Amino acid sequence: MPEISLSNSKGRDAQVMAESVRSALSVRWIDRNGRQASSVRLLRGTLACDADVLISQSGGLDKVSQSLIDGDPEIDLEQVGMVMRETSRVFVNTDREIVHAVHQWEIVRNPDGTERQRRPKKISASNVTPEQPLRWSGKLLPKTEVFNKFVMASKLQIVHVNGLTYDFLFEMAKELESKNSLLLMGAGPKSNLPLILRRGAVAYRGFLEGRTRGEQYCLLLHLSNMELKAPEVAPETEGSS
Repeated sequence: MPEISLSNSKGRDAQVMAESVRSALSVRWIDRNGRQASSVRLLRGTLACDADVLISQSGGLDKVSQSLIDGDPEIDLEQVGMVMRETSRVFVNTDREIVHAVHQWEIVRNPDGTERQRRPKKISASNVTPEQPLRWSGKLLPKTEVFNKFVMASKLQIVHVNGLTYDFLFEMAKELESKNSLLLMGAGPKSNLPLILRRGAVAYRGFLEGRTRGEQYCLLLHLSNMELKAPEVAPETEGSS
C-alpha cells in the first residue's frame, strides 16, 4: 500500500495510506472432492512452434498441413501444459530473439484511428509521495457530471493509519458527502498536474469521493485518463436530405 500525504479544506496535512479496492469473493470453486480450486497459468506454446516458424520450416503455408498430418510440429510435448508460477515480461524482435535495449514510443492517433504523431515515450517521475502532499483544490464537481464526462480506469481507497488520521479523513469524507460532489485532485502546489502514482506510470485525473455511515467512512480516489466527448457532426450540404 503506497503512503501518500493529503491536505484538507482547512490546509492541514496528514500522511495516510492508499490501497486497491477489492471486492469480496462471494463464490468458491471446489473440485469433486470438496477441495478449494484455484486458477493456474499454463504454457500454451513455445516460439519454436509458432505459425511463422512452421511456415518457414515447411517452405510455405500450403505445406504446413502435410507436416501436421505427418507429425506434431506445432506441439512441444516436453513443455506445453507446464504450470507457470514466476514469470517476467520480456521484449522480442521480429526474429523471436530477446532484446535488452528497448526504445518505447508514444503514438497519438486521430479519432478515426490513423496515426497523427509518433514520439519517444517520456518516463515521468512519480509525483504522489509523502513528501509532496495532494492539496485540497477546492474544485467540486457534481457526481453526475463527472461520471457522465469521464471514463474511470481505476480507483484507490484512502485509509487511516491511526486515530488522528481517522478523524482527519472522516471529516473530509463527511464534507464531500454533504456537498454531493467529487473533489478534483491534482499534484503540484496548485493541484493542476496529473497524478503519476509510480515512475513511468499512466498520468491520471483524480476525483475524490466521500461516503459516511454512522462512525464509518469511505474515501475513494477515482482515476481517469479518458474524457468522453460528443462526436463532431458534419455540416449539411446543399441538396442533402
